[in-house]
Order: sequence, then C-alpha cells, then structure tokens
Amino acid sequence: MDKKHIHFELYGEQQEVAIIRLTRGSKRNALNDGLILALRDLFEKMPASVRAAVIDGEGEHFCAGLDLSELQERDASQGVFHSRMWHAALEHVQYGPVPVIAALHGAVVGGGLELASACHIRVADDTTFYALPEGSRGIFVGGGGAVRIPRLIGTARMTDMMLTGRVFNAQDGERIGLAQYLVPAGTAFDKACELAVRIAGNAPMTNYALTHVLPRIADQPADQGFMTEAMMAAIAQSAPAAKERVRAFLEGRADKVRIA
Repeated sequence: MDKKHIHFELYGEQQEVAIIRLTRGSKRNALNDGLILALRDLFEKMPASVRAAVIDGEGEHFCAGLDLSELQERDASQGVFHSRMWHAALEHVQYGPVPVIAALHGAVVGGGLELASACHIRVADDTTFYALPEGSRGIFVGGGGAVRIPRLIGTARMTDMMLTGRVFNAQDGERIGLAQYLVPAGTAFDKACELAVRIAGNAPMTNYALTHVLPRIADQPADQGFMTEAMMAAIAQSAPAAKERVRAFLEGRADKVRIA
C-alpha cells in the first residue's frame, strides 16, 4: 500500500468530514496499485465520526490517470484479476460508508476520471480537463470506467473520447455531466468541503439510501424500482432522526425551501 502518497485528515466542528488528498504531485497524482489499495483501506476503516468525504489532488492536477511507468506486463488471466482488484477498491468509494465529493482541477484523465466517476458529487474548477487516452495507447479502461462513465455522459460520448482522444474542458465537461458544479479556479476544494459539511448534516439513513439504493433502483426495471423505492422510503422515515426532522418542520423549527 502507498499511504505515504495519501494525506488523511478530519474536518468540521465535529470532525464529520474526511479529507483524502492524493499527494503524488510530482507525478500529477498518477495512480498505482499502492494508491488504489490505500484508498480501499481508508474507506474500509473510516472513523465513526465521519459522515462525508472529500477526495482532492495535491498540486496542479486532480489525477492524470494510471502511472504507466509502473504498468506491468500481464497475461490475460492476470489482467482480469488486476482489473477486478481495482473494481473492488473503487466499490469502497462508491458504496462505502459515506457520500464522497471529488474536488477536481487540472487533469482528470484516464484512471483519474474513473476515480472521479466513483464519487457521488464532482466539483470542477475552471482549470479542469477530462480525457480517456487509453484508446490511443492500445489499452482499455480497467478501473470501472466502462460502467460508470457512460452512466454520466452516455456510451456515445465515451466512445468518442476513447476513439479520438477528445479532451473536454471544464465548461464542456460540466455541460455533458462529468461534473455537477463548476467554480472559479482554485475554489473546487472549498466548495467540496462546503457541500460535504452540508451533506454530513443529513439523516444518515437518507444518505445511505441515496448512495447505495438510488443507483440500484436506476438499474432495475420500473416495477422492481417502485417496490425498492417504497421499501426504502418506509425504512428511512421510520428512523428517529427522520421523525425529529419532520416534527421540526411541522412545528416551524426548520428552514423552508428557498432559492439561494
């Protein structure tokens, strides 16, 4: 594991937000197996106080993809097992204990885009650019990108990116769905932390439903999705935290929805 290249700290008044920063700035935060396994371990052993997490990259780039200097020659079966290891690790990000916000800037390329796509919210600043150069390098995505990225932007756009090497800038990336927020240069991390604190204040079961159940409903036929929704709604509203929040609203102690 490569924990020397990951910085971890707790943030917020109740240490409710985990900050996870890739610290291979000299390598543009390129991913290797050690970093992927370290990410897996952090999400497996998240402190009990944490209710949301932010993933950031040191220096000018979020993550420039796979560290090709460490790419090993593998036969077909070894390649399958290696890819499945990355899948299992990034499953701990997508289906881990807390919602995850990615603070994007600079390069979000190849494996970096695969990592970002495993997060639940992506905040990009104006310096961000996106690419999937695997096609021009004679390889294929192997960290879950073939599943997650088309769900964000569609199969046709991902095909275009890999066939042609097309690069999307920050504005076009936000337009097609690679990020949900676009902020001025240098402010993605601050915005991600602001969102993480807000999310951490939600009822835990609601956050769990949104990160674990909603994606699965999206994959179900409609009749099954409706049934899953009904069951999750019943479970969420039965939680003590949910009952207290509804009482607070009915008694005028909670804020009403307003446009910012």
